[in-house]
Amino acid sequence: MNWNGWSLDRIIILAMGLLFLVIFVQVTLFHYRQNFRHWSMWIPVLATPIFGICLVVFTYYNVDWLHSLLNILLIVGILAGLFGSFMHIKGVGKRVDGYKLRNFMIGPPLTLPALISAVSLLGLIALYWE
Repeated sequence: MNWNGWSLDRIIILAMGLLFLVIFVQVTLFHYRQNFRHWSMWIPVLATPIFGICLVVFTYYNVDWLHSLLNILLIVGILAGLFGSFMHIKGVGKRVDGYKLRNFMIGPPLTLPALISAVSLLGLIALYWE
């Protein structure tokens, strides 16, 4: 693969696609461990591989329809991450003794849904990088 001449936005888009695929593995393991107790646990499990594959494909095939699709998907990713953060905070509160430090340590990870929002935002920035 010839990396000479690759623009920064193209490299970031490829990195974001690969990062979404790694996030997919992690959220799948965490939500499987919890037996998918709530329907919303399926959102990142289904969405992150789609985001990742589309971003990686877009790195090699820069076509308008895929750019438009990624624009929509990444906005959905930001919103889904925010919703996930809300659900994780709510999940910590449902544990015995509520919002104690111990529950933040062993309960739903607060940073993982925020990571999905952050990666989606960075992907959007890369899409519109001039």
